[in-house]
Amino acid sequence: MKFSTAFRSGSARWASPIVLLMTALYYMAGEKAPLSSYYNYAPTIVAEPLMTLYALAYAVAAALACWESGGLKNARVWALAPARSRYRIAANVLIPVVLLSWLVLILPPAISLVRSGTFPTLDSLRLPAAAMLISVAHAVLGFAVGCRLPRVIATPILAVTVWITVAFTRAVQPYWPRHVSGQFGTYGFGEVPDLITVAVPVMLAGGIALGLMALWLPRGWVALRVALACTVGVSGALGAYRVAADWSAAPPLSTGNVAMVCTGSAPRMCVPDFNARYLPKVQRDTAKALTVLRDAGATRARPGMITDGYVDGRFQRPSTDEVWRMILTRPVQRGDAVYQVVVKSLKFQCKQVDVRTARAAWLWAAVRTGQEGAYRMRREQEGVDPVARQVEKQVRADVERVLAQPKTAQTRWIDQTLRTCKASAR
Repeated sequence: MKFSTAFRSGSARWASPIVLLMTALYYMAGEKAPLSSYYNYAPTIVAEPLMTLYALAYAVAAALACWESGGLKNARVWALAPARSRYRIAANVLIPVVLLSWLVLILPPAISLVRSGTFPTLDSLRLPAAAMLISVAHAVLGFAVGCRLPRVIATPILAVTVWITVAFTRAVQPYWPRHVSGQFGTYGFGEVPDLITVAVPVMLAGGIALGLMALWLPRGWVALRVALACTVGVSGALGAYRVAADWSAAPPLSTGNVAMVCTGSAPRMCVPDFNARYLPKVQRDTAKALTVLRDAGATRARPGMITDGYVDGRFQRPSTDEVWRMILTRPVQRGDAVYQVVVKSLKFQCKQVDVRTARAAWLWAAVRTGQEGAYRMRREQEGVDPVARQVEKQVRADVERVLAQPKTAQTRWIDQTLRTCKASAR
């Protein structure tokens, strides 16, 4: 049977408008953040729309495959003299079903990539490729169910069961059900799922599918085929469970998968390549600000490198005295990255410092390094209420008195301020 004939006579033809409409609704409802906020990072742009569509794709594959299988059973195809293998017959009717489920997985990411002007990368293809394989496995499962149960009853039950089983794994604990179900999550900037992360659900679904296919082997005792099918299916399920049983809510992933550009020395600064145009000025201003603060006795910090920790995703790596890891992507674009470095360089001796003392140190350092505008912008971002306005008025009065003093007096003041311990304000 040709593909065109299988499509015209199969369930994929009448189901495709409904499925594609649901896909569009899921895509529009699931788009929460503007695509520009992903900085053309393909893995995130692909993962975001897919998060709500995995369950739909698997349910479509299983349900329609069950319907097609039931149709073959009702037509007594299996009772006819075998001119072709059962695998060939099943493949002919399943190809349109699988392709429809693949459209659910391919169209939304493709639309997002086009809208954002982003080219797909090999890393961004991991999730859709794994989901496509899992869809094939669900189609095999649905086909096997349709061979045994009435399709009018089994198809809707299978669709709802698959959808609920997959979609609701994100809301249950322990976490391993979501990791083996094929319900992948989203990934932040610089993050890429490890190969083991995408392999585990393929192991579960693929093992069960291969086990079911083993039952149709043309030769061998029935008992041997059943034993082989059980062995393959159980091995896949147990293997997936054993691998994912100890995973936390976040599966294994790698970070820092972003092209970086670096410039300067003492400190050398590194940011993602899309911020390269800001980097030379930011690096020069940062080096100058740290020099001013060291000369004023406000800090002894001499980092050899300052790098953007935004590429580390959810697993932020700690800074060291030599290498500072800071979230710089948005501050670089806003113009307050140097101020963020200034704040980090001021080391208070106490874990808790009252608001007036802390802001006085920050404002003094900002004025001395030419970052007063960034300081004001930071205060505006935090919001201004009557209490905060009064505190800020006191802070400015304190700093104005200090700035009117000789530099040696200012050095003593900042040293004393950084050593001051008071109860934190609430």
